[in-house]
Amino acid sequence: MAGSVNLSVGALVWVEDPDVAWIDGEVLEVTGNQIKVLCTSGKTVVVNASNVHHKDAEAPQCGVDDMTKLAYLHEPGLLQNLKSRYDINEIYTYTGNILIAVNPFRKLPHLYDSHMMEQYKGAALGELSPHPFAIADAAYRLMMNEGISQSILVSGESGAGKTESTKLLMRYLAYMGGRAAAEGRTVEQKVLESNPVLEAFGNAKTVRNNNSSRFGKFVEIQFDRGGRISGAAIRTYLLERSRVCQVSDPERNYHCFYMLCAAPTEVVQKFKLGNLRTFHYLNQSNCFELEGVDEGKEYLATRRAMDVVGMSSEEQDAIFQVVAAVLHLGNIEFSKGKEIDSSQPKDEKSWFHLNTAAELFMCDPKALEDSLCKREIVTRDETITKTLDPESAALSRDALAKIVYSRLFDWIVDKINSSIGQDPNSKSIIGVLDIYGFESFKTNSFEQFCINLTNEKLQQHFNQHVFKMEQEEYEKEEINWSYIEFIDNQDILDLIEKKPGGIIALLDEACMFPRSTHETFAQKLYQTFKNHKRFSKPKLSRTDFTILHYAGDVTYQTEMFLDKNKDYVVAEHQALLNASKCPFVSSLFPVSTEESSKSSKFSSIGSSFKQQLQALLETLSATEPHYIRCVKPNNLLKPAIFENKNVLQQLRCGGVMEAIRISCAGYPTRKQFYEFLDRFGILAPEVLDGSSDEVAACKRLLERAGLQGYQIGKTKVFLRAGQMAGLDARRTEVLGRSASIIQRKVRSYLARRTFISLCHSAVQIQAICRGELARQVYDSMRRESSSLKIQKAFRMHLARKTFKELRSSAVSIQTGMRGMAARSELQFRRQTRAAIVIQSHCRKHFAHNHYMKLKKAAIVTQCAWRGRVARKELRKLKMAARETGALQAAKNKLEKQVEDLALRLQLEKRVRADMEEAKTQENAKLQAALQEMEFQFKETKALLMKEQEAAKKAVEQVPVIQEVQVIDNAMVDKLSAENEKLKALVSSLELKIDETEKKFEETSKLSEERLKQALDAESKIIHLKTAMQRLEEKISDMQSENQILRQQSLFSSSVKSTTDISPSPATQEPQSTTPVKKLDLESDSKLGRSHIERQHENFDALINCVNKNIGFNQGKPVAAFTIYKCLLNWKSFEAERTSVFDRLIQMIGSAIENQDDNDHMAYWLSNTSTLLFLLQRSLKAAGPAGATPQRKPPAPTSLFGRMTMGFRSSPSSSNLAATASLEAVRQVEAKYPALLFKQQLTAYVEKIYGIIRDNLKRELSSLLSLCIQAPRTSKGGALRSGRSFGKDSPTSHWHSIIESLNSLLKTLKENFVPPILCQKIFTQIFSYINMQLFNSLLLRRECCTFSNGEYVKAGLAELELWCAQAKEEYAGTSWDELKHIRQAVGFLVIHQKYRISYDEITSDLCPILSVQQLYRICTLYWDDNYNTRSVSLDVISSMRILMTEDSNSAASSSFLLDDNSCIPFSVDDVSNSMQVKDFLDVKPAEELLENPAFQFLSE
Repeated sequence: MAGSVNLSVGALVWVEDPDVAWIDGEVLEVTGNQIKVLCTSGKTVVVNASNVHHKDAEAPQCGVDDMTKLAYLHEPGLLQNLKSRYDINEIYTYTGNILIAVNPFRKLPHLYDSHMMEQYKGAALGELSPHPFAIADAAYRLMMNEGISQSILVSGESGAGKTESTKLLMRYLAYMGGRAAAEGRTVEQKVLESNPVLEAFGNAKTVRNNNSSRFGKFVEIQFDRGGRISGAAIRTYLLERSRVCQVSDPERNYHCFYMLCAAPTEVVQKFKLGNLRTFHYLNQSNCFELEGVDEGKEYLATRRAMDVVGMSSEEQDAIFQVVAAVLHLGNIEFSKGKEIDSSQPKDEKSWFHLNTAAELFMCDPKALEDSLCKREIVTRDETITKTLDPESAALSRDALAKIVYSRLFDWIVDKINSSIGQDPNSKSIIGVLDIYGFESFKTNSFEQFCINLTNEKLQQHFNQHVFKMEQEEYEKEEINWSYIEFIDNQDILDLIEKKPGGIIALLDEACMFPRSTHETFAQKLYQTFKNHKRFSKPKLSRTDFTILHYAGDVTYQTEMFLDKNKDYVVAEHQALLNASKCPFVSSLFPVSTEESSKSSKFSSIGSSFKQQLQALLETLSATEPHYIRCVKPNNLLKPAIFENKNVLQQLRCGGVMEAIRISCAGYPTRKQFYEFLDRFGILAPEVLDGSSDEVAACKRLLERAGLQGYQIGKTKVFLRAGQMAGLDARRTEVLGRSASIIQRKVRSYLARRTFISLCHSAVQIQAICRGELARQVYDSMRRESSSLKIQKAFRMHLARKTFKELRSSAVSIQTGMRGMAARSELQFRRQTRAAIVIQSHCRKHFAHNHYMKLKKAAIVTQCAWRGRVARKELRKLKMAARETGALQAAKNKLEKQVEDLALRLQLEKRVRADMEEAKTQENAKLQAALQEMEFQFKETKALLMKEQEAAKKAVEQVPVIQEVQVIDNAMVDKLSAENEKLKALVSSLELKIDETEKKFEETSKLSEERLKQALDAESKIIHLKTAMQRLEEKISDMQSENQILRQQSLFSSSVKSTTDISPSPATQEPQSTTPVKKLDLESDSKLGRSHIERQHENFDALINCVNKNIGFNQGKPVAAFTIYKCLLNWKSFEAERTSVFDRLIQMIGSAIENQDDNDHMAYWLSNTSTLLFLLQRSLKAAGPAGATPQRKPPAPTSLFGRMTMGFRSSPSSSNLAATASLEAVRQVEAKYPALLFKQQLTAYVEKIYGIIRDNLKRELSSLLSLCIQAPRTSKGGALRSGRSFGKDSPTSHWHSIIESLNSLLKTLKENFVPPILCQKIFTQIFSYINMQLFNSLLLRRECCTFSNGEYVKAGLAELELWCAQAKEEYAGTSWDELKHIRQAVGFLVIHQKYRISYDEITSDLCPILSVQQLYRICTLYWDDNYNTRSVSLDVISSMRILMTEDSNSAASSSFLLDDNSCIPFSVDDVSNSMQVKDFLDVKPAEELLENPAFQFLSE
């Protein structure tokens, strides 16, 4: 795969290095085939040109997510790409449709949460970042769309992460195919929980992995036609049984042993377990604990998982009982017995463990001892018992432990399969294969031989699949191609499994001969395959052999091949455990017809494993395969370490390099047309002028370049190996010449700029000199002028000083004279003022004495007059008290009348009921008599008809012989008499029927009259109750008036000045102005309908009216206001039972069935939210049932009542406004139906709000996927011709979003939806836009570019302009919801990012973004326009450290944003956004105003 073109000096290349596999460098010298390269490590090497690979200088610093996009497809390119992505925690990379997963050895929970699964749901493969979810989704979509079964093959060496990848795949498939549990556990839950159970019993710590699967697993998940999981089956392959007895340091045995030893105390005591270090099967290694693993918690978790998969507690106890028995078996040691070559338990400790094992197996201890220490040989004549020596007994013990554990594991797998169940009607399956990777150790035994056979089989399947994908790619692009040769490993498979003569066949043959050893087996192999090119014999060994696998040479040691290939159960062990009293243990060893004899039957593990592999390959061949290659970056199992040689070896073992070789055999370089033109358009710029046809431009460019063998597909250019390097070399030459021209122009520009600068400096120096001379002349002139001014000023100063001295002397003399005259005047004035003061005090004393005498006399007069007035007022109060007593007596009299009327009404009702009952009975009797008479009448009539017919027949039958009249007069008379009787009976029956009908009519009239009387009585009772209420109001007014009079009398006695007393209020109190509505008795009697029927008619009229769009009035919905007014008037809020609320809820529910019409939904959102506001302001919960309601006294309407209110508070504008508001909205005590209606109405407001919001989200979702990535434009012909290869205008999608927002805003405004709801809708919509754009930015690398940032920034500017135009009243804080995408886009469009520090990013540029989000953006960023770099490596390292520290934090586990679909407002928010006074001028529905029953709406 080395470059085949000539290299020039300065070219960047890859050369082989013994330490890091490949190292990059720069070509210093080219001498024939010898190339001198300066490596980046500093050393200089000379290599052959055939061992050098080109390096792509323009490859992204952070790598590409699909390695088929690399310009150079070779080993160092792949290795560098994986390392670059691993350094930034991008552990997944595509190679075509193959996913390469590099184990990070750290938890990355943000990559695997449910939100991430939602992102990959339905996304095309390659659209988002590489991920196992993408592979699983692709398999699921292919299965659903094409109906073809799928398989996902997960491979890699131990520790590469196969098991975790398999768990992720199964978790995603369970997510896609899951369903709600109907009864018990669902199938997908059982499938997922089977993983921890199988891991407990089939996984162990190895040198390379702490949780290595020691068996292969193929999970076959079955799906029904709807894509739901309907069943599953788990197949396991080649459990490593030898690990039960043999563990090397620092590995561990299977996890279940350590879990059982760490189980709760009662479990440990039950199974007689102790310290795990005391068990032989565990203490062969010094590793007993795993870092970060609590075995006790793992035991409980395994028990819970076993519950989920359907194992009962008894079965679980039996499983762990067998595990404990295996541990005790391992501690049985043997010593020589009394006989020769015999053995027995060594000591008391061994006897204890033997008895404990027998107790746990529930078998006879003696029989267990015999099965371990003796063998029975069956001959034709007799059975011979043979004793075993201690070494053979120990081997027998280990054989028993291995077979017991193997049967236990098989039982667990069978139990899981039977619990999950298989669907025979399954449409298709998705199989997930978790199989061991290629293994090559220092010591390779039978297990490695079988594992590598598996990988050879799978590699052949993989090669065929890759070859098929290459063919499909060429056919899809419609290019001419010839057959591509690839290495087929069929010869290796024939070497191993061919019959006869293969290695497995020879091994089975050796196992059948008792005297065969591994030496004889090895010699047989040497003789058979001495000329085979894939088989060789090591020079220093007599029993080893080497096979040249596709991944490398592996040397196998044959010492244990024969023993490990024998799969048989010792007859004594079979008989012992089959006879166990424990049903579970005996079920593990059932008796078969073949094993009935006392002999051990041989079965080949190798042959059975080969058959299993063949069945697996047949299953895989019937499915569409998908591949995940897991890679372990280092053998230390630590994060952030990438060992190149180790990874390269795994890529070779995983077949990735073979896939690359197959690609290179055809057309390894494949470029999209626009990418090809962007990169190589500079080789022939003239082909791009005035052309918009990319295909034609590519053809002309390749013709100008003189290349041969390339192909032009439908969307790509296909180049042969080495052609890309040739084009790059030419491009480098063109760029070099262009650089020389640019340098020449720059140097010319710099020289000219220097010359112009010198000229400018000379002119500046001359100007400075001339200026200095002019300044000196000017300075001398200024000095001369200054001297003249100083002299003039000094002379003026002397003259002015003399003048001031003369003036000061004159002023001093004048001042003294004027002061003396003023003091004389002041003395005179003081004397005059003192005399006036003395006179005024004397006059004041005389006047005060006279005033006090007059005041005393006036007080005496006032007291006398006030006493007379008070006595007069007292007489008036006594008179008012007498009137109150009279009113109280009238009230009592009316109450007695009401009680009498109530008694009369009850009596009338009883009489009416008795009469109706009697009438009913009488009617029943009359009807019965009538029916009886009618029946008799019918019988008589029928009898008469029969007799008449009989007579006619008799007359007809009598032959007319002679005309002789024979008349039987007696018979005729008799018949006539009977006929008359019958007629009389019929007439009497008719009379009785008429009388009965008359009586029935009279009874009906009487019942109607009594019904009218009852209605009149009810109306009278209503009138009396109204009168009683008015009387109570009058009494309360009188009491308040009396109280006011007393207060006023006390108040008037303390007033200083007399005031006029208002006349008695009793004569001025106005009558109550509240009208009492009369019952419309005439209409009731006319229609003859009850009150309930009229009420239902009113309900129907209201619902029929508001069900239509009756518009708005004063900006408020008429329907909501009309409903509220009707409910308030009908007192429905205070009713214990009413159907109007249910009718309204049903009406609203049926009205919003058409959820796609936003205009209709906005109308109902406005109505329901307004009605909810009115209910919130009106309803208050009533007191507890049974409690006496404490009713507030009615508002006083009399003069003294208003005076009382006036004493408490003074009238103000706010009180007047509140009073006016109460006219529109009134508080009432709500019963349960009203409160329930309010809750239902709240739910409908939230539902309609969510419908409108989700409608807009669905409308925007398709546009947002187009807005995140700028339309592609070509750099060549598009710029020159003025036309773009893109189909749409760059901002057309953003304009569509703005149009959708404007349309919804217009709809909401037209329907007068409360602004608070508009704000919440647009806030959540902008949050959704932020989430969609930001998540796409983090998941799609092609979106994280400089040009795309500019495109999205322009779109965000459009949204900002929309928010400004919509104003805060409707937009609210919508613009702030875009903070994530705004800051991310702001970071993308910054130049010179490498100069920005981490603190500047977090504090200034992107303070809202988390470390994970910043790290993702920085590592995904690439510049497709200006080739600018991302942030520095120091910043990346700082972010990585912080991410490692925060990896355990649940809050920082996900870097993606979630869609917030909650309801962001409460009833109080809606209530506070509106005011009651807005409804003062709202008019109800005009249609109802015409109805007489709704006249209250006009009041």
